[in-house]
Amino acid sequence: MRFSRIARRAGFTLMELMVAMAITSIIVTVLVSVTSVALETWNRSRAELRASHMGKMAVDYMARDLEVLVTRSGNTNDWCQAILDPELSTYGDSLVSSNASRLIFFTGATDRYDGNAGDPTLDKGGDVSCVAYLMRFRDPVNSKSFGSKFKTYVLNRKLVDPNTAFTQLLGATDSRDPAKYLDPLFAGFYSSATISNKPNFLCENIYQFTLTFHVQTSDTTKTPAVLTNIPVRMGASSDAVQSFRVTGTGIVTDPPNPLVAAGRLRAVEISVTVISDFGIDQLSKRKFANASKQAEFLAKNSYQYTKVVQVPGI
Repeated sequence: MRFSRIARRAGFTLMELMVAMAITSIIVTVLVSVTSVALETWNRSRAELRASHMGKMAVDYMARDLEVLVTRSGNTNDWCQAILDPELSTYGDSLVSSNASRLIFFTGATDRYDGNAGDPTLDKGGDVSCVAYLMRFRDPVNSKSFGSKFKTYVLNRKLVDPNTAFTQLLGATDSRDPAKYLDPLFAGFYSSATISNKPNFLCENIYQFTLTFHVQTSDTTKTPAVLTNIPVRMGASSDAVQSFRVTGTGIVTDPPNPLVAAGRLRAVEISVTVISDFGIDQLSKRKFANASKQAEFLAKNSYQYTKVVQVPGI
């Protein structure tokens, strides 16, 4: 009788299994950690790229319009107006913007007549347009859904073509009312209902934009008098102004500044703060222990963009 030998296979011991599981756990932990860091980096880069796009769009549009600012001396017209938004504190829910201005001025806009300047069938003549910028807190898709959970800060740009700008603004009867924060001639074009229409949407997540007007004036306190540059910043603080107007007879600010009134506007500094989508979402949901914690979170999830624009000699 012949017997065949059956080979015995040795299995894994408990110790070997435990070592293998420990090594696997370490590898998985490292992979999860690396993936988490990579995902966070990707999200932050994406947020920064989107914020950069929004900030660049806002700054470039305003810069392009200001570079061809139109003014005329020897008249009583207002050619450029900027006021601290009187409704600023009523917008933003839990995220109230710290600074924003209503800006309106005459300019040689290149996109007048919907970009068809020179087309004899569409261009009704003239090259002096009027533009207005206004920031609001609303749904960027549906301008009437003020109760929407998708609300964010939206920057709007209203363009008034030259023909309408001349007949209804420059050529209209001047009926100023000093008690109002804006010239009545501009009110119809600058109202929230008009400028907040979807066609006037420019970009979103613009949490604040600050304007600083650089005025060149003669300092007569020195002998001989020397030219000096005075930065005039829009804002609610004591070192800022709440209104800046360029008229046909000079510059008017509130509070008044005699040196600025006798000067010439040479440049405008545009500064915008853009919040990331994540920041906007979290700020609408989270409760912060105090204002400093909210400011810290805001600083981490927002981006600053600044540009100085030289304006034509006035």
